[in-house]
Amino acid sequence: MAAFAYASPIEKGWHYLLQLICGAVLLFLIVPILVVIPLSLNPVPFFSYPLTGLSLRWYEDFFLTDRWQGALHTSTLVATAVMLLSTLLGTLAALGLSRPSFPWRAAVISLLISPMVIPTIITAVALYFFYAKIGLLNSYPGLILAHTTLATPYVVIAVSATLMGFDHSLTRAAAGLGAPPTTVFFKVILPLILPGVASGALFAFLTSFDEVVVALFVAGAEQRTLPMVMFSGIREEISPTIIAAATVLILFSVAVLAAVELLRQRSQRLRGIRNT
Repeated sequence: MAAFAYASPIEKGWHYLLQLICGAVLLFLIVPILVVIPLSLNPVPFFSYPLTGLSLRWYEDFFLTDRWQGALHTSTLVATAVMLLSTLLGTLAALGLSRPSFPWRAAVISLLISPMVIPTIITAVALYFFYAKIGLLNSYPGLILAHTTLATPYVVIAVSATLMGFDHSLTRAAAGLGAPPTTVFFKVILPLILPGVASGALFAFLTSFDEVVVALFVAGAEQRTLPMVMFSGIREEISPTIIAAATVLILFSVAVLAAVELLRQRSQRLRGIRNT
């Protein structure tokens, strides 16, 4: 704030204009969410304002109907498996890439994060034809592996960001004192990078839990996830239960992002970084 006091009127004007633009963009992104959530409390099966009252009937339909609960159970099961597998693979990849002597690092990183850059529909079509040849279509292993392909890059990025401030002299000191590699990892490395690992795991869970395009290509009738049921409901019958399910997903995503932010702050404290 002291530096801002010496700013010229033009600089102050640009500062406030930037704040105004950022606020307008944020409002543009949040307004659809603020519109959807009240509609989930509408007692009548219509998507219209003003509301004639408040009711939890659509939430009751979501939490008590076998169709929705079966899809929620499938999404949770698949997302948990994807989180565990992608966290393991992404953490190992990030640890390897953090070594200064790792060959072709830039090329390997580009390959690992390519699922984030390539359009999802292209990835879905490629996985469909590949899984069709090896017999993984319409199966839980195929769906889990497909979602792991999409989720692992988030773990790699989160753990790599944590490793940027990691002091590798600690591992050399532990090894010099006679600690085996497993002890060095679990006693020295893992406690320091745990916030990044946890953040990547949460992002991986959320990526699998919300994914619908790849699931439509790879999953079968027995692997219908919650986003798949919502997508089919939009095409077949418009029910306010879909809005209730969307509200649950929004609140869950907000909770996960809040947890990620807390983990990020904890990681900064462990690395001695203070917010100014």
